[in-house]
Amino acid sequence: MAVKTHLRFILVICFVLIIIEIINMFTGRMLSGFGLLPRSVNSLPMIFTSPFIHGNWAHLLANLTTLVVMLLLMTTQNQRRMLGISLWIITFTGLCVWLFGRTAMHLGASGVVYGYFGFLLLAGWRSKRKRMMFISIVVAILYGSLLLGILPTGGFVSWESHLFGFISGIIAAWYWAK
Repeated sequence: MAVKTHLRFILVICFVLIIIEIINMFTGRMLSGFGLLPRSVNSLPMIFTSPFIHGNWAHLLANLTTLVVMLLLMTTQNQRRMLGISLWIITFTGLCVWLFGRTAMHLGASGVVYGYFGFLLLAGWRSKRKRMMFISIVVAILYGSLLLGILPTGGFVSWESHLFGFISGIIAAWYWAK
């Protein structure tokens, strides 16, 4: 994939997330109903919508910043592999949160961010490619503190999404980074 195509893809993702937040804001947060509520059968399809819905602008911006960096680093994978990894992360994370998460509405792209983080940490060592190893080291240095986010915390942070996202990324790296 050419650099322009990668950047266009990332800009489209950002644009979609921002448009969804604008719609959510102007509809009195009606789209928040597309978040994931664990063990609710009606909420099962929301595994695929919850990463695109955020609680507010601060929540979106907190996720968007890191998501853009992780997406840029993920573009080292070919397009088909990157889409497969992304779908795996969204599905595995969502299912695990649905099965094991607290009974609360889980929203936001942080599970995907943590999935990419886990993938990028392990992919270099698993692939043994110098470029990927360099990316793994840079990610560990710059974003290693994200590991604290997988620990249970109080409040409205879905540490479950962080934990299962990270695990899904590690699993993805194990299988896709050879």
